[in-house]
Amino acid sequence: MKLYRVHKKQNLPISIEKAWEFLSNPANLKSITPAYMSFDIISGADRPMYAGQIIQYIVTPILGIKTKWVTEITQVKERHYFVDEQRFGPYALWHHKHFIKAIDGGVEMEDIIDYKVPMGWLGQLVHPFLVKPKLEEIFAYRQKKLIELFGDYK
Repeated sequence: MKLYRVHKKQNLPISIEKAWEFLSNPANLKSITPAYMSFDIISGADRPMYAGQIIQYIVTPILGIKTKWVTEITQVKERHYFVDEQRFGPYALWHHKHFIKAIDGGVEMEDIIDYKVPMGWLGQLVHPFLVKPKLEEIFAYRQKKLIELFGDYK
């Protein structure tokens, strides 16, 4: 089964503390997710982020089909990075690394997502037409929303 990767970077004109405060709060994920996805946290976001934290969501990624998604925060280094991994959900594998680092005038945020699609060769067949464009759309939306929230890096 093929492993795919999405790799995104974005610079924002905010402090590392402000970036960490926003990014490490699972409740903020809804505000940077397209509304049509009906993203709702069911449980697990009631405490500050920690390794071992299980977060359950309901999301509607495509065709109006509601999907339960369960992730575990597997690693946390405060103000540097955290990793979430799918435990149950739409992917055969989902491993998402979130990095932040201070740069002149702000922070650089980096997302690296390694994932596998379900359904074997059929999933691989629809990946370039359905899954990959949807992920690109979601991350483009996130970048736009983060600029609206924090300003554009010059």
